[in-house]
Amino acid sequence: MNIKKHIPNLITLINLFCGCIAVVFISKALETGDSSNYEFAFYFVCLGIFFDFFDGFFARLFKVSSPLGLQLDSLADMVTSGVAPGFVMYSLFLNSAHELGTNPAIPFLGFIVTLGSCYRLANFNIDTRQTDSFIGLPTPANALFILSLPLVLKFSDSLLMLEILTNQWVLLLITLCSAYILNAEIPLFALKVKKFTVKDNVLQIVFLLISLLLVITLQYLAIPLIIIFYVLLSVVNNMFLKK
Repeated sequence: MNIKKHIPNLITLINLFCGCIAVVFISKALETGDSSNYEFAFYFVCLGIFFDFFDGFFARLFKVSSPLGLQLDSLADMVTSGVAPGFVMYSLFLNSAHELGTNPAIPFLGFIVTLGSCYRLANFNIDTRQTDSFIGLPTPANALFILSLPLVLKFSDSLLMLEILTNQWVLLLITLCSAYILNAEIPLFALKVKKFTVKDNVLQIVFLLISLLLVITLQYLAIPLIIIFYVLLSVVNNMFLKK
């Protein structure tokens, strides 16, 4: 029995397990109103994304990539980076002011994030253009963006930020933009280092340095800003490449 070929799939299943735990903590946050559960959910999604990176790494290292592993990876990501962020958006709608009315169906709009994630994951499996870079925002990055929003609410002292993230119109805009950017035909630069020279990695170095500065100064608020910065920097880079 070749144990090596099962290691990447096992790591993928650990990613799925982390996603399931994150969903449980989000559910607890809704039941108890204890926002610390969102923090635990965020950490488990981060852990799942960590394992999501290493399943592919070990599959390439052991040369055991397979169609089964590809499908398992997407199914695991569907929970960790699809269901979990959709559930968080649902909970944010549920706990927000009712600018869109008191219709009980309104919070379910948050699961548009899950639908957008599902479409992206299915499309990614058949899109041969995304081997070295991305077209549209990867689901893990989108998940980090969404999962960070309750933490921004918890740890930010800004009344403006409180008003923004409890406004249902804003939440609807975030939801729709999230589903769109996941599937938009926007090339995004990869963070993988292929050549170990400063000249060939200027974009990645600038992004990482600014991201580090944002994390140090803004903590959880830095996470959504970093994701937005990543998309904008890619758009600007694409404009220069076309010239």
